[in-house]
Amino acid sequence: MAKSIMQTGKYCYNCGIETGLHLHHIYYGTGKRKISDKNGFTCWLCWRCHNAVHDGSELGTLLKVECQMVFELEHSREEFMKIIGRNYLDD
Repeated sequence: MAKSIMQTGKYCYNCGIETGLHLHHIYYGTGKRKISDKNGFTCWLCWRCHNAVHDGSELGTLLKVECQMVFELEHSREEFMKIIGRNYLDD
């Protein structure tokens, strides 16, 4: 598994708490967890924030957008599209 491109420390990416953390795969479903692992598309979330993402909060979309932005600091949009198959910055 690649190191997260989103954060270097182990704390909730959303609220900053340092306990009760879960590793969140930013892009998930239909094989995307493995893709997230391979490319570092992960971040730590506390259980409350993690549950919020999977309960349909806007946090999930925000993480996808921010992850793409971070990726594109060193890579092209075309590379991102090849990996994920969707552009979250123009939604």
